Amino acid sequence: MNLPDAGLVARPRAAAGAEPLRGTDGPLAALFDVALMDLDGVVNRGGSAVPHAADAIAAAGRRGLRTIYVTNNALRPPAEVAARLTGFGVPATAEDVVTSAQAAAHVLAARLPAGARVLVLGGRGLRQAVVEEGLTPVDSADDEPAAVVQGFDPELTYARIAEAAYAIRAGAWWVLSNADRTVPSERGIAPGNGSIAALLRSATDRDPLVTGKPEVAMHQESMRRSGARQPIIVGDRLDTDIEAGTRSGTPTLLVLTGVTTLSDLLAASPPHRPTYLAADLRGLLRPAPAAGRVPAAGPHAACCGPWLARVEDGVLSWSPVTPAGGTQAGPEPPADDLDLDAARAACTAAWAAADDGAAVHTIAAQRPACCSDLAAPASRR
Repeated sequence: MNLPDAGLVARPRAAAGAEPLRGTDGPLAALFDVALMDLDGVVNRGGSAVPHAADAIAAAGRRGLRTIYVTNNALRPPAEVAARLTGFGVPATAEDVVTSAQAAAHVLAARLPAGARVLVLGGRGLRQAVVEEGLTPVDSADDEPAAVVQGFDPELTYARIAEAAYAIRAGAWWVLSNADRTVPSERGIAPGNGSIAALLRSATDRDPLVTGKPEVAMHQESMRRSGARQPIIVGDRLDTDIEAGTRSGTPTLLVLTGVTTLSDLLAASPPHRPTYLAADLRGLLRPAPAAGRVPAAGPHAACCGPWLARVEDGVLSWSPVTPAGGTQAGPEPPADDLDLDAARAACTAAWAAADDGAAVHTIAAQRPACCSDLAAPASRR
């Protein structure tokens, strides 16, 4: 089938808030001024560096893309985060780091009087951020804190959680640095700050104010500290990094080095659909392949590179395309970490079907290599 390529490439400065998985005609690193980059699952996994991350960040910097590290993890102060990054081979200073602890403390300081007591249920980074905003950290509900601020801390004890519960029940304002339910580690996916918050919700019948990604407070803190004019948000989570871009109208790049899988992406709702997709941070150094709807091939059909994907009667399938001009598409690219064209086409077709109430329930057995483990959204519920 002959497929035109007109209209499939969108320049990024016109793409903020545009349809997901659009393309660029130049490397992403040359088209934005600041990458607001997540850490866990993007630059590192626990204490280990993500492969290719350091080299890709350095190469992007040489092309003019400055990187600001924006993390929902409130455990460490910015200087410690920067030191860890340097250990991963990524040069960074404290000024290059924005944490959810800083966003939470800034929100607290805007509402509370100077010197107000705040019970800190978190680590060093959260305590330091509270002090830097002119507030007084305490550890006991007996100190009658005006607020409780909670951030990720793997050394939390039952006694500390109980103190927070006592304070919240007594009327303290509860602020949550982030609501991530999980956090990636070297051993797998571990419980995150949101999981501890669920315990406190159950114990107190209260709901916190959340300040981390994807909330507006975190994006405002990132923009205030970075001075970005044309940012791109880079992350591995649909419900934090990608939704933050959707809420703020900022283009996003999803990388597949963290918690999100292609099956997760196939099932993504509109707020969780990224502008660009890459296997890892090397995607910053290349033009983004375009994925576009192809009405001539069906109401739920899309193509990207040499692949046409379509959804018919709930079945997702692929076929090679013949570009305009009559040249037959070449053989399937090797199954390496950069072969995602078929996945981009599949997601675009599946999203179109889902938006029309026709979700994918079956995936064809014959499929491109990069989609070998793809699961249908309906089968994952």
